[in-house]
Amino acid sequence: MSPWLTIVGIGEDGFSGLGKNARRALLSASNVFGGPRQLDLLPACIRAERQAWPSPFSLAPVLALRGEPVCVLASGDPMWFGVGASLARVVARDEMQVLSAPSSFSLAAARMGWALQDVLTLSVVARPVAALNAHLHSGARLLVLSNDASSPASVAALLRERGFGPSRLCVLEHLGGPAERRVAASADDWNDPPVAALNLIAIECLADADCRPLSRIGGLPDSAFRHDGQLTKRDVRAITLARLAPLPGQLLWDVGAGSGSIGIEWMRTYPSCRTLAIEADAGRQQLIEHNREALGVPGLQLIRGKAPQALEGLERPDAIFIGGGVTREGVLDTCWQQLKPGGRLVANAVTLQSEMLLMNWRERHGGELTRIHIAQAQPLGEFDTWRQALPITLLDMTKPLDA
Repeated sequence: MSPWLTIVGIGEDGFSGLGKNARRALLSASNVFGGPRQLDLLPACIRAERQAWPSPFSLAPVLALRGEPVCVLASGDPMWFGVGASLARVVARDEMQVLSAPSSFSLAAARMGWALQDVLTLSVVARPVAALNAHLHSGARLLVLSNDASSPASVAALLRERGFGPSRLCVLEHLGGPAERRVAASADDWNDPPVAALNLIAIECLADADCRPLSRIGGLPDSAFRHDGQLTKRDVRAITLARLAPLPGQLLWDVGAGSGSIGIEWMRTYPSCRTLAIEADAGRQQLIEHNREALGVPGLQLIRGKAPQALEGLERPDAIFIGGGVTREGVLDTCWQQLKPGGRLVANAVTLQSEMLLMNWRERHGGELTRIHIAQAQPLGEFDTWRQALPITLLDMTKPLDA
């Protein structure tokens, strides 16, 4: 089947900047979809019916014309934070062709003189600005696609709040077009100058002298989290995350999430990792909401309820951590049943009752038990001594592929 759908990347230079294949596709199309700004870039010689995207956004109008010659306009590279990636999930590869223009990220890197492979590219288009928190450290170079004209001020405020006020911001407007312009200042000195809605922010991160950026390696300091004492402590958390072994794109159930520390650190390992945090206590739900924003994973999904009832109907996970409620009837059974084949289950126990339950479960289903003893040096009069934390029993299991 020859492609009926052509996705055309178009820049600020409009129709004149397109190659002959893109022009030919537009001239022969029956319908052209795009945003109003993109459609306005087309000349009168394009006779196709011009259709702006519906609100709320939907691909249904395009899919309804399957088999007809249809073009979709996208800014720059359609496969980089663009509509092309969405269409590729629902249209077969041999039914569509993608004709890319230089992305705004490529143009911005060229203007800044930055090697694109050394730059982190992000988007806050219809996404929380708080996602930047996971990527801040001195020397980092970020290219951030803005949602609108208010984005630079929001980003500057976030940088100041997180101790990165000296960071240098350069707002690049209308990249690749005749109205291209830049506005630059530090986050500390950003006074909210007027900028165009179509802009991209180049950030060179610089921390305040007293700022201590957080590592992406599992085992953040306990002080990084707001909590009420129900927190998987740093050393135990690092061991637990190592056993959970996150991989890109995988989903974790954090059952009895408390302050959300395990699920948050799971998501910080790879941008594509996801977490469903199941928590029944209203106060701790608020802690999770704060911590996910502050630590740069606003996409963590909070499930308000008590396991096992709250687990019903959730997407099946690749890994499960049970940090609370392991003794509740049905929790372990439901988690094991819903875990994908090949998935990992880790449960921590502190009380004798929960430890006994894990031991009995291991006798029936296998797995490894590990006893974790952590002691810290603390003052005793004029000297120091070891203060033993409560021991933790950890159950680590992998579900058979044929289960």
